[in-house]
Amino acid sequence: MSEAKKLGNKGEELAVEHLRSIGYQILAVNWFSSHLEIDIIARDGNELVIVEVKARSSDSYEHPSEAVSNKKIRFLMNAAEAYIYENNINLDTRFDVISIIFRQGGFDLEHFKDAFYPPVN
Repeated sequence: MSEAKKLGNKGEELAVEHLRSIGYQILAVNWFSSHLEIDIIARDGNELVIVEVKARSSDSYEHPSEAVSNKKIRFLMNAAEAYIYENNINLDTRFDVISIIFRQGGFDLEHFKDAFYPPVN
């Protein structure tokens, strides 16, 4: 397994721990359907929360949250629609980003609620 994949997996584990610690119900981790993927799907009260996790070994190039491009947002919107349809979900949906920067001996985790909104077509 590549170092980037190991880093990503560790980031997702930490994100799940964080979400559980603040009361979220984890519905799925690394959910796939065809070519679509969502890192974490959770429930926060009456909201379905689609979580994109970005983990980095440093922030010298860009902050991890800045790595969520418009293309990635469209991809997540499509994936969320597929999950909602497959599971017959009838909840408001929110998109969060959790960024994790690993540092010597630890990490910094930031949770951005409502990190982006679906574009209006």
